Amino acid sequence: MPGIPTSQTEVTHVSKHGLWLLLDDEELFLSFTDFPWFKAATIDQLCEIEHPTEDHLYWPSLDVDIAVASIRNPSAFPLVAAARA
Repeated sequence: MPGIPTSQTEVTHVSKHGLWLLLDDEELFLSFTDFPWFKAATIDQLCEIEHPTEDHLYWPSLDVDIAVASIRNPSAFPLVAAARA
């Protein structure tokens, strides 16, 4: 059974282009082009983030799971699902 996560994960900024996420001491940018699931989300939905494992983030109110590696290198993970209408 995994231990209690100690890392801090939070949204630090949202613009019309995407959102910035602070993951421990690293700031990552999620563009709405690469991550369209977040474009129509509310601030509350974007800020509700779970970090269950080192390379896994989950937004429960959006039902979105993302590997941290895909944020660091989105071109290596082409979209295989469309955004919800």
